[in-house]
Amino acid sequence: MTLHLKIVTPERIVFEDEVDSATVMTESGEITVLPGHIPLVTSLKPGEMRLMKGRTEELLAVSTGFFEVRPGNQLIILADTAERLEELELEKIEEAKERARKFLEDKRHADDVSFADASAALERELARYKVALKKKYRKVQERPGGMAS
Repeated sequence: MTLHLKIVTPERIVFEDEVDSATVMTESGEITVLPGHIPLVTSLKPGEMRLMKGRTEELLAVSTGFFEVRPGNQLIILADTAERLEELELEKIEEAKERARKFLEDKRHADDVSFADASAALERELARYKVALKKKYRKVQERPGGMAS
């Protein structure tokens, strides 16, 4: 038995396929959904999403949004942003992370809404950065002998 997962952002359908499990970061903590999970609706927190299909793991960086487990092993994620591991470019993310950090510093003494927006932007970039680092690590592991030279 598998789960049918669909990940949608305002721009595109990022992922739609059958998976054995999905692990996401929610406001209440990390959860893993397996076939037969009870219906659930929760909000997402920026972070890493792990999808298992057989022995293959797929990683994604997902920002805020909503996660729904529907009857019949249907999973729907509506996210502000979601990117597959192979789409992430570490150098660009490092630049975006630095811009977000500076933006947060600039808004530190601004109104609460501006500070919250800046904080959310930095949190999203940190989640992308964490997943992108795993891409770099996997490339090292794929070298002959599994060691960096």
